[in-house]
Amino acid sequence: MTDPAPDPVAATEKLDPVQQPQSRVIVVMRHAQAEDTAASDFERRLTDRGRRDAQAAGQWLRAHGTVVDHALVSAAARASETWARLAHGAGWELTPDLDRGLYSAGPESALDLVRAVPDEVSTLLLLGHNPTVALLAQLLDDGEGDAEAGNQLAMGYPTGAISVFRLEGPWADLGSGSASLTAFHVPRG
Repeated sequence: MTDPAPDPVAATEKLDPVQQPQSRVIVVMRHAQAEDTAASDFERRLTDRGRRDAQAAGQWLRAHGTVVDHALVSAAARASETWARLAHGAGWELTPDLDRGLYSAGPESALDLVRAVPDEVSTLLLLGHNPTVALLAQLLDDGEGDAEAGNQLAMGYPTGAISVFRLEGPWADLGSGSASLTAFHVPRG
């Protein structure tokens, strides 16, 4: 008995597999409400409402099944404190990448930080300051996502605001109009 002839299509697929773009999620968040004054702007801490709102943001993300595997967070006190409350509310035990540069970064610099995220990361959270996060969210939006979320995004980016985007492909390819807005939420705790 002879062996069956090899299937040329199957052999080609094994040698040259078609790579499907990986679906990724980026959550863009503004820090929660902070006190008006401190020794410096960098040192401003969250208000009681800000702490409640950050916790509520984490609970909202958890309820929507969002589990981040990497976080880029401004090293400013109000942003790192927002992260701590957010992570607690979401049930995450992830150590964030605290970045001093994100404190003063513009949207293009923030986008450069995202583009440098390792490819194994599938869900990323970027937590920073206005106007950067609002401009970044507007920059990423391809206009093809959830219409109501898009309307809310266009109305402003208050403290604690969260935009959730889906994109295909590597982080390095992220650019203007390359992500679809799936949700927008302003938590109040």
